[in-house]
Amino acid sequence: MTVEAVVFDFGGVLIDWNPRYLYRKIFQDEQEMEYFLTHICSLSWNAMLDKGKPFHQGIEELLPLYPQYANAIKQYDIRWEEMCGEEIRGSVALLHQLKKKYPLYGLTNWSEEKYALTYPKHDFFKLFDGIVVSGVEKEIKPEPRLFEILIDRYHLTPEKTVFTDDSWANIQTAEKLGFQAVLFETPEKLEQALRAKGVL
Repeated sequence: MTVEAVVFDFGGVLIDWNPRYLYRKIFQDEQEMEYFLTHICSLSWNAMLDKGKPFHQGIEELLPLYPQYANAIKQYDIRWEEMCGEEIRGSVALLHQLKKKYPLYGLTNWSEEKYALTYPKHDFFKLFDGIVVSGVEKEIKPEPRLFEILIDRYHLTPEKTVFTDDSWANIQTAEKLGFQAVLFETPEKLEQALRAKGVL
């Protein structure tokens, strides 16, 4: 199938994001940190922030429930940037290669306020012809609606569009919608998959 466009997820594909980068500085005990990130500032709680809930509201809702962790909870907002690692260089290099042949689009689960904070710090964002952010749209992957917004806004044909993401659930939704979906594991494996499709 001919490829007309390529869509990238951001966190875990182009930027290394992990709350442990911050919380290893806050917790002395690894097990307590994992408890905190599993049961308090959890991925499901973070997903609500990605879907558009303001950070201050998410923080305020947790504080009365876990007063013993008040400081750690507040740092999720105050020191959020410390959760961001480096750009994933191999992926960014692929972006530059692909830009020579295809329009590029971003489809990301990201808080609107934190995305706005991060965008100016990475030049690769300027390579994209369009970006759909969950926090702006108030919709979130893996639900189909966020994908449909991308398709409609940029007039994409899923069957002629390659989509890569590091979440298997997001890949499954993309496949159901017709995208040529590639699970991101490493830049090297993504490059192999793109070459196999004749994209590179």
